[in-house]
Amino acid sequence: MPDGVEDSSIGEGLPAVLDSWLREVVGTPGLTAIRDPDEARRVLLDDALRGVPLVARETGSIVDVGSGGGTPGIPLAVSLPGRTVTLIEAERRKCDVLERWAVELPNLHVVWGRAEEQSIEQYDVAVAKALAHPPTAAEWCLPLVREGGAVLLWVGPSAEPDRVAAVADRIAGRLEPVPAGFLLIRKVAPTPPGFPRRPGMARKRPLA
Repeated sequence: MPDGVEDSSIGEGLPAVLDSWLREVVGTPGLTAIRDPDEARRVLLDDALRGVPLVARETGSIVDVGSGGGTPGIPLAVSLPGRTVTLIEAERRKCDVLERWAVELPNLHVVWGRAEEQSIEQYDVAVAKALAHPPTAAEWCLPLVREGGAVLLWVGPSAEPDRVAAVADRIAGRLEPVPAGFLLIRKVAPTPPGFPRRPGMARKRPLA
C-alpha cells in the first residue's frame, strides 16, 4: 500500500486495497471534504459500487472522467479486474495520489489533463460522479466514447434528464432507461464535427 497509509480498517469486509484507498482519501487534504469514515464509505465507495452491474453489462475499456480522489474509478477497477480503467484528472496533485494506486492495481491507469484535451472515441465506457452539472458532464464524456459505447453518470434528483437528452442528441447520444440515481447515454454515431469544444466552453455556454 502507498506510504503513510495506516493499517486500521475503515470498514469490515472491505478488500484491503479499498480500505487503504478510502483512508488515504479521507486523510489527504483537498481530496474530499468528508472526514467521517462511515460517510466516506457510503458516499465514495458504496455509491460507486452501485454502478458496477451497469458497467459490467457493457464491454471494453472504462474511463473515469474528473476522477478526483478516485471514485468511481478505483472501486470499479477493483470490482472488474479484467477491465482496463483509466482515470482522467486535471489537477496534478490529485494525479500524484491516483498514480500510487495504479501501482497497486495493474488494470488502472492515470492521465493528467482535461477531458476536452483527450483523443476522441478511445474508450468503450465513460463514467463520472460529481463531475459537473449532468448536461455539462455529458458533453465532456460523450466524445471520449466509441460508437456503440456508453456514458454512465451518477446523478441526484435535480439531474434534469430532458436537458441531458438534448445535449446527448447534439453529440450522437441517446438516453437509455436505468435505475434511479443514474443516467446512461448510448453513443449511437460518431462524434460530430466541432466536438469536443475547447476547454471551458461546456461549462460557460451549455448546449441545453
